[in-house]
Amino acid sequence: MSLFDENELLRSHWYLYWGNIAHKQENLCLCGENIFIVSDQFYRYKMPRLIAKVEGKGNGIKTVIVNMVDVAKALNRPPTYPTKYFGCELGAQTQFDVKNDRFIVNGSHESNKLQDMLDGFIKKFVLCPECDNPETDLHVNPKKQTIGNSCKACGYRGMLDTKHKLCTFILKNPPESCDGGTGKKEKDKKNRKGKEKENGSSSSNDNPLDEISPPRVEDEDDEDWGEDTTAEAQQKRMAEISDHAKNLTLSEELEKPIEDRVNILFNFVKKRKEEGVIDTSDKDILAEAERLDVKAMGPLVLTEVLFDERIREQIRKYRRHFLRFCHNNKKAQKYLLHGFECVVDIHQAQLLSKIPRTLKEMYDADLLEEEVIISWAEKPSKKYVSKELAKEIRVKAEPFIKWLKEAEEESSGNEDDDDENIEVVYSNTASVPKIETLKTATKEDDIDIDAI
Repeated sequence: MSLFDENELLRSHWYLYWGNIAHKQENLCLCGENIFIVSDQFYRYKMPRLIAKVEGKGNGIKTVIVNMVDVAKALNRPPTYPTKYFGCELGAQTQFDVKNDRFIVNGSHESNKLQDMLDGFIKKFVLCPECDNPETDLHVNPKKQTIGNSCKACGYRGMLDTKHKLCTFILKNPPESCDGGTGKKEKDKKNRKGKEKENGSSSSNDNPLDEISPPRVEDEDDEDWGEDTTAEAQQKRMAEISDHAKNLTLSEELEKPIEDRVNILFNFVKKRKEEGVIDTSDKDILAEAERLDVKAMGPLVLTEVLFDERIREQIRKYRRHFLRFCHNNKKAQKYLLHGFECVVDIHQAQLLSKIPRTLKEMYDADLLEEEVIISWAEKPSKKYVSKELAKEIRVKAEPFIKWLKEAEEESSGNEDDDDENIEVVYSNTASVPKIETLKTATKEDDIDIDAI
């Protein structure tokens, strides 16, 4: 078998991992006639799944990429690059509101379609062509109209093919330097500028790649981008790899079934409680749930660990923990109600008669919305407790459900009657009193979830 055939055979065994793409732990890298194995401890990576929201109608319809800043941060690229890439691929105009983190592609586009398209951006503009590691930096030279690419993992340095339309945008909008050793580079720049002044010349080109070798004629593009590829040099580079790659590391846990991941979260929360640090662990618990991709099920775990027959006072005590999951998240609120059913199942003697007051406590704490509670009450489920107990819980909850519906109808009726005759003046200090038919403790002040 020829070397070419061997190389092709080796390449055929590769498969990438990013979101729904993956590659093997031992990377078989081909460099000229040399074949070597890189034991890459960061061989698998994680980034947030892209979230797209369609806004507007007709000719004004547009797709807002809600978490583009987080996605771009994981890719170590400016958020304008993948957004513009979508526009190039779709033939659509794009809009950037960097100040408000709004990145828009004109037209209606599904998240899955954009996610698949993002894979193409990653292959072309993020992954190293040698080792498929995303720990790369772009180096733009507007004067020479070139885009360099360097990999911190394997030491690869090369040039990107500038045929893609996005390259024109990158050349006009080069990324800010992401390299380490900034102090040294700034010093080199000052020294270089000083020499240029002495020679009576100046240059606006601050491309870091130009510092690798002495100035050359622009037409010469045979620069050696190679770097020491010995095992010792590779290990040194891997030891110095930035924290950025460590943040992208995807553990084996994410490949486990969702039940196993929920159990991992349960053990995490339980351990924090046993260590006596649960009161200040709300942010850590949320981060762990997001890492395991089980955020919506977080309230189900919290109810099991934090609630017992003293649930009403515990709702107030751990309100912030639940708010991090339930705020504007109806799916998480449904899991909170299912978790509440499980607690009632364990402590039926103490909690069955207190169901209306307990639900009111959750509602007043802003953990549950009317729509979610009413929907839950209409559909008993035997997934978490027996069908008989699920029905009994809803029967006990009926006074609170009835109050919710009547309050909602009365509020709606008042709005209809007053709309035509009353001029509405909005004020930050105005408040609308709620109808109270159930005795409860005074509601705590609202917590701004974004300020926690």
